[in-house]
Amino acid sequence: MLVILYFVGFLRTVFVIAIIYLVVRAFSRYILPMLVEKGVKNMQQKMYEQQRQNQQSNKHEGEVTIEYNDKDKKNRNQNEGDYVDFEEVD
Repeated sequence: MLVILYFVGFLRTVFVIAIIYLVVRAFSRYILPMLVEKGVKNMQQKMYEQQRQNQQSNKHEGEVTIEYNDKDKKNRNQNEGDYVDFEEVD
């Protein structure tokens, strides 16, 4: 009787492992490639939009512009100049 219980437990374990294996295999074969393809398409679309925005700007070749963030302006005004630590020489 005890041998039959161990055998039933073994079969149940093998069945669970087989089901998990089939689910992982189906996920990696069908669902994962679709998710990766969707991610790649989204990334391509974003890069295309950025490239299109850069081409639409009215800047001429060789023209240089400097753009500052508001945060940088506040910090730049507070830290004007560099502090130099020095020692007096006799």
